[in-house]
Amino acid sequence: MNERALPNPETDLSVLVDELAGHLLAADLTLVTAESCTGGLLAATLTERPGSSRWFEGAFVTYRLSAKTRMIGVAAETLASFGPVSEPTARAMAEGALAASDARISVAVTGVAGPDGGDPLTPVGTVWFGWALGAPAPRCVQTSCFEFAGDRAAIRAQAVRVAIEGLLEILRPGA
Repeated sequence: MNERALPNPETDLSVLVDELAGHLLAADLTLVTAESCTGGLLAATLTERPGSSRWFEGAFVTYRLSAKTRMIGVAAETLASFGPVSEPTARAMAEGALAASDARISVAVTGVAGPDGGDPLTPVGTVWFGWALGAPAPRCVQTSCFEFAGDRAAIRAQAVRVAIEGLLEILRPGA
């Protein structure tokens, strides 16, 4: 299911955020997040860095289905047909966050952090990501799914790391 390597817990998260900030500033891009299972943890991690307002537009914490629809335009039909933890929903969240903001790059995170809420098809630890680049319409959208292990805090922390690493993959020269 994973198209990307699992996160490297050895790299300090602040180092990754510093690298991300450098790439965003060099490319004159601003970032927006659309978060569900991380509940704003990604935005909080990004804004720990002083000066983040130069490259961080903001965050949509769309925990409930109604928030996904109302705030970032995820179609109710998408949620009904595929569920909130799915590739189409992650894609729609990433695209919707761009459309609802002035940012030019986005990342979306939707998953099951547990300890309950999973099912046989979408067990606890399943997290879908969407990354979109371009505005006003995305030129590029990438999605990926991970199945993380651990408790709720560990799953959310791993999701934050993957979201940042995915942004770096898009922004690094030669990507």
